[in-house]
Amino acid sequence: QVQLVESGGGLVQAGGSLRLSCAASGRTFSSYTMGWFRQAPGKEREFVAGISYGGGTTYYSDSVKGRFTISRDNAKNTVYLQMNSLKPEDTAVYYCATRRFRDSLNLLNPADAGSWGQGTQVTVSS
Repeated sequence: QVQLVESGGGLVQAGGSLRLSCAASGRTFSSYTMGWFRQAPGKEREFVAGISYGGGTTYYSDSVKGRFTISRDNAKNTVYLQMNSLKPEDTAVYYCATRRFRDSLNLLNPADAGSWGQGTQVTVSS
């Protein structure tokens, strides 16, 4: 099991930027597809971005495409989410997750996640 700890959230004005980090424990981090999800109050957890275990493939939800960038550093056991041009509707708790299995499939559905971090709050003021 991989343990995940997110950091980097905070309060930012609309149009600003934040970079989230997700530090993982365990020697198998580089074997897992990783993803970022978010959950706003009263809403279901939704997919934001995903990255293959080698980092060569990335994919995004339509709502963040062109504004957010996911990346990973397997030597540091860390995955990142660079968020630019933030909007009030990006306000949510952001979670990183591993895919449940060490395979090459995408991580798009929360039900396919294996490990979750505790989440980090991102608040974008208008």
